[in-house]
Amino acid sequence: MRKNLVVLLLLLSVSIKWAKADEGMWLPYLLGQQTYNDMVKKGLKLTKEQLYSINKASMKDAIIIFGGGCTGEIVSNEGLIFTNHHCGYGAIASASSVEHNYLKNGFYAKNRQEEIPSAALSVQFLVRVEDVSKEVEDALKGLNGAERVQKEQAAYNEIITKTTANTDYEAKVVPMFKGNQYVMFVYERFKDIRLVGAPPENVGKFGGDTDNWEWPRHTGDFSIFRVYTGKDGKPATYAADNVPLKPKYFLPVSIKGVKENDYAMIFGYPGGTNRYETSYGIKLKTEVENPSLVNLRDVRLKAMMEQMLKDPAVKLQLASSYAGIANYWKFFDGESKQLKQHHVLEDKEQKEAAFAKWAQDKPEFASILPDYAAAYKAWSPYAKHRVYINEGILGSPVAGFASTLLAVERALVTPGAPKDAVKQAVDAADKARVAFLQGENKPSDQKILAATCRMFYTDVPKDQQPIGFYEALKSKFGSLEDDNTYRLWSAALMNNTMIFDDAKWKAFVANPDAVTLQEDPAFAYASTFIKNYAGKYQPLFSQFNLKNNDLGREYLKGVMQMQPNANRYPDANFTMRLSYGQVKSYAPRDAVNYDYVTTMKGVLEKYIPGDYEFDLPENYADLYKKKDFGQYKDAKRNDVVINFITTNDITGGNSGSPVINGNGELIGLAFDGNYEALSHKIQFDSQYNRTICVDIRYVLWCIEKLGGAKNIINELKLVK
Repeated sequence: MRKNLVVLLLLLSVSIKWAKADEGMWLPYLLGQQTYNDMVKKGLKLTKEQLYSINKASMKDAIIIFGGGCTGEIVSNEGLIFTNHHCGYGAIASASSVEHNYLKNGFYAKNRQEEIPSAALSVQFLVRVEDVSKEVEDALKGLNGAERVQKEQAAYNEIITKTTANTDYEAKVVPMFKGNQYVMFVYERFKDIRLVGAPPENVGKFGGDTDNWEWPRHTGDFSIFRVYTGKDGKPATYAADNVPLKPKYFLPVSIKGVKENDYAMIFGYPGGTNRYETSYGIKLKTEVENPSLVNLRDVRLKAMMEQMLKDPAVKLQLASSYAGIANYWKFFDGESKQLKQHHVLEDKEQKEAAFAKWAQDKPEFASILPDYAAAYKAWSPYAKHRVYINEGILGSPVAGFASTLLAVERALVTPGAPKDAVKQAVDAADKARVAFLQGENKPSDQKILAATCRMFYTDVPKDQQPIGFYEALKSKFGSLEDDNTYRLWSAALMNNTMIFDDAKWKAFVANPDAVTLQEDPAFAYASTFIKNYAGKYQPLFSQFNLKNNDLGREYLKGVMQMQPNANRYPDANFTMRLSYGQVKSYAPRDAVNYDYVTTMKGVLEKYIPGDYEFDLPENYADLYKKKDFGQYKDAKRNDVVINFITTNDITGGNSGSPVINGNGELIGLAFDGNYEALSHKIQFDSQYNRTICVDIRYVLWCIEKLGGAKNIINELKLVK
């Protein structure tokens, strides 16, 4: 294993050198000396081995994948986890009811017996990393397109099977540098995760969508969980007599506070960037994909919010879904604006012009950019259609569920299908329907159904639309230019589908037949659009995607040869990364200067009693008036610091990541980025990029003073 890592370090040393100030999501097990020296220069006091070690407990052992797309950290020797409130949101909502609304009112377990099992949650610890480039590349020599993808997955599976045989570990092989390198990550998964604490939603989500992606921010975005194991210390499913995890390493918690220019380091699992995107991809994103996503999500959010404001039970029912849709609604809008404002398209075009000049006498690379242009020209006319299927037609929950019944139809109409295929498909659909109905809000869904059906008619080229659908809708319900037509149609669909009719559904489950299914209005609608797309346009997208993958791999290979000493690191891909920077203020516009911290004073300035986004718990203002800050007061501000900003390079997936000072102590939790740098997935902006973090002292104040859970504080190793 040591040998493998040495080989990987040598392979990467040519291309991973040095990023401009604070840019880079670095592989912590491959820190170059120059990078490490800069970390020390900025304030790091730890050795490389204290950050990441193969044979000894190190900081990486405290960092976990939380759920399916967040980061968490272990903060006690009893397996206590800190992460973001929005990462724990689904689990908190699932544990809640109208009578015990932990999402609205908050929750803190005062002892282990009060901790609430979260059946859908698991966490993963990184066990080890290995370079498997040779094994994968040997299997893929000379292959491109679909054949390469198939063989690539087969190569992954063979490596993973060999690695995990006779163990309880999981593994995945991840391509780096668009397939110019391959690395395997081995994990241990723990499935008994219990909710320990969460602030009230009007603290954990203070500012709501208005403040999302914005600075100044005043949000207490944290939640608390615990990992349990079997009595032998190994992963186990939930059992009442399971015991708290004894971790290899946990993070001490500093309550000393932050100052401008302090060192800040973030460990975590950034989900995805595309820093090596071409100008062609940026143009498609800003002109077609992002505007379509924003418009379609806007319609969905408005319909949901209208119902959520009417009924607390509906608000609880839709809260998690709404939060997920809203988060990236604002991101996609801001990303397009910032890409244009920072002239990222023009910057990419300049780099491509330089590459074209370098490649003109190199046959291996000379045709890459013309081939890119041709691939995008072929696919671009259909790109909006694809977005409108996924975010529009299937953005309606009932249409989304109805689309899953295609598996039942296939089982019913496929000649020679196994005898039990129909029963298995119907049983799966019956089970899925129960879950669907629990989350379904018919009034909002009916409006989404009507609005997105009309938007598809209005915005997608007529020659791409399903033949006959809109003609039939017009003949039965009225003019296709009239909103009322779509309202009448959606009401009829909701009233007549067997999905909402228990008697009809039970009759179908007892005696399934293709005609009954195909005549169901919800299934007919969803399947008509999906089959139209799948038959004509999905093959075009698959061709485009395969070509794009091949071109991306070869283009980056050429760029690395052209600039062997350039600043370069792998795109984020939900593998463990480290970024480092400093606590720092910024000035985004003329005459606007932002401080690097916000305080409780600012929370009270934004406070609007009874407001959906800016309300506060009843005792919050009283505690502030009494200046009951305890040991969490910032001496310089004579207040409690709520949030602070750093120059760290992060992206989605880093939510919940620990922000760590130069001594290796927890000082905050990363939870957001700033609007002025929403181009960060494509291009890092060294001037404006900021990571927004909740100050750990505010987390602890909320736990102890607002929540009365001193027992949780007593479990931590506080550094004063």
